[in-house]
Amino acid sequence: MKTPVLAAILALGAFLNGVACADVAWVGKASYYELKGRTASGGRVGSLTAAHRTLPFGAKVRVTNLRNNRSVIVTINDRGPFTGGRVIDVSGHAADVLGFRAAGVARVKVEPLSGVSEAQ
Repeated sequence: MKTPVLAAILALGAFLNGVACADVAWVGKASYYELKGRTASGGRVGSLTAAHRTLPFGAKVRVTNLRNNRSVIVTINDRGPFTGGRVIDVSGHAADVLGFRAAGVARVKVEPLSGVSEAQ
């Protein structure tokens, strides 16, 4: 009984420290945004960047639109989304690649890639 709990705690700890776990993924709604100022990391919204609540800045994730199976790899450089029910905000260009910019929101799967880097 203690072993599964310990394994879950270790997996969560590794994830929070920026180590990607193979079975970590989120499924939910994604939206896109345009930002003229600086992001939470001090950078700017780039062509293939995104905002996530907990992943470290510089982390690379694959975002897959579950409706059309298009995917793109983005770099986390901002915090958010702050709208309930959303798992990630992607840049406008990433939304174009994923094919949901006109709709504004899409159901997606977000998968951290192996070797997620520490916050920069």
